[in-house]
Amino acid sequence: MPKPDLTPGAPCWADLMTSDLEKAKSFYGELFGWTFEGSDPDKYGGYTTAFKDGEQVAGIMPKMPEQDTMPDVWTVYLLTEDIKKTAVMVQEGGGQVFMPPTEVPEQGQMAMFSDAGGAAFGGWQPTGHTGFGRLAEPGSPVWFEVLSRAYPQTVKFYQDVLGWETETMSDTDEFRYTTLGGGREAKAGVMDAEGILPEGVPSNWQIYWGVENTDAAVETARRLGGQVVRNAEDTPFGRIATLTDPLGAAFLIHQNLWQGEGGEQGE
Repeated sequence: MPKPDLTPGAPCWADLMTSDLEKAKSFYGELFGWTFEGSDPDKYGGYTTAFKDGEQVAGIMPKMPEQDTMPDVWTVYLLTEDIKKTAVMVQEGGGQVFMPPTEVPEQGQMAMFSDAGGAAFGGWQPTGHTGFGRLAEPGSPVWFEVLSRAYPQTVKFYQDVLGWETETMSDTDEFRYTTLGGGREAKAGVMDAEGILPEGVPSNWQIYWGVENTDAAVETARRLGGQVVRNAEDTPFGRIATLTDPLGAAFLIHQNLWQGEGGEQGE
């Protein structure tokens, strides 16, 4: 399998901050067929890498004591070739810097930001850790999107700050959506979610994970203690469901309904 083409500005990694590492490993390991490799707890705080068929697909990080009050959450990281410059541009573009660029020994530099609509995301400038080893297949991410309460400002933010070359997929009162790239080459999206997100829920990034069968995966998640936020449904893009893991972290699952047509991102 060829390595994913990780374009600057596009999602290059995702990790879970969890309040129970072993329970998270048990859940995602059975749901997605992941295996795991731990790291030096003194150097990396217990950070664990998840693999699908030998390729790295995600990270899991146990919460630090000062993070106990924070919810369990998945974070999307966008690739940058100059994270310090990106941090400056985030602020100039109307976002915030939650954590300034920080060296991760032998791996790269990371930072935590929010965009102009308030959605949190990470920045990653790689050295040793180059990101996803597998994409757009079962057990790996197949799509990433921002649900935004400030759609025009958010689209402009990613264009200006991360250099996104975008394509408008839809621009109606019912559905506004812009993608990073277009068609089969699209790598992420921004949705106008002002009328969709429940009151009190901020703009946020979400991740779709590939599965062989959405309905079977929903039942597996239930059996393992996960919750169904939105039942499985067929869409023009695949069969999708929204779940949480047993500790409350939200994610989506996606089944490609058009076998033999590639299952690429943005399809």
